[in-house]
Amino acid sequence: MIANPEIESFEDLVVVLKSIARESDERFFQMDVKPDYGDTPENWEDRLEAAFY
Repeated sequence: MIANPEIESFEDLVVVLKSIARESDERFFQMDVKPDYGDTPENWEDRLEAAFY
């Protein structure tokens, strides 16, 4: 979110995270702060982990 301030929704964040996961050699994902978007679902952690892996 900090590196991509143009993101305006949770669904946009999921798309960007999927792209980052495909293009990088990162093996782990951790997020400590709930995304502050109006469409952030209750299961936001599970959704972001699934998008990354």
